[in-house]
Amino acid sequence: QVQLVESGGGSVQAGGSLRLSCTFSGYTYMHVRMGWFRQAPGKEREGIAAIYSGSGNTDYADSVKGRFTISRDNYKNTIYLQMNMLQPEDTAMYYCGARLSVQTIGPPPLHPSRYNYWGRGTQVTVSS
Repeated sequence: QVQLVESGGGSVQAGGSLRLSCTFSGYTYMHVRMGWFRQAPGKEREGIAAIYSGSGNTDYADSVKGRFTISRDNYKNTIYLQMNMLQPEDTAMYYCGARLSVQTIGPPPLHPSRYNYWGRGTQVTVSS
């Protein structure tokens, strides 16, 4: 059974940084695509960063390019989201998503509909 466990959320002032972690278990880690998504109250869930576990190819939403970095540690079956220069509009529940995939070429998809396993989420709050 695939499981995703997020950690690392919290509260920070604008301009600060946080690092989120998501550990994957239950399947061959090298054959998954994983991503970070966020959902603010009253808004739809949006994909902000994604990575193929095999190739390491990444993609980012325009709203976080240059500020957030997704990375992976294949030995720990874990992906990370380093978030710098956080702003109040980054406040949301952050979710880790995954989908089994042997694809490694090109950028991974960002739309939430392309993922079918989800963690429970971790809250990120940025104050001005």
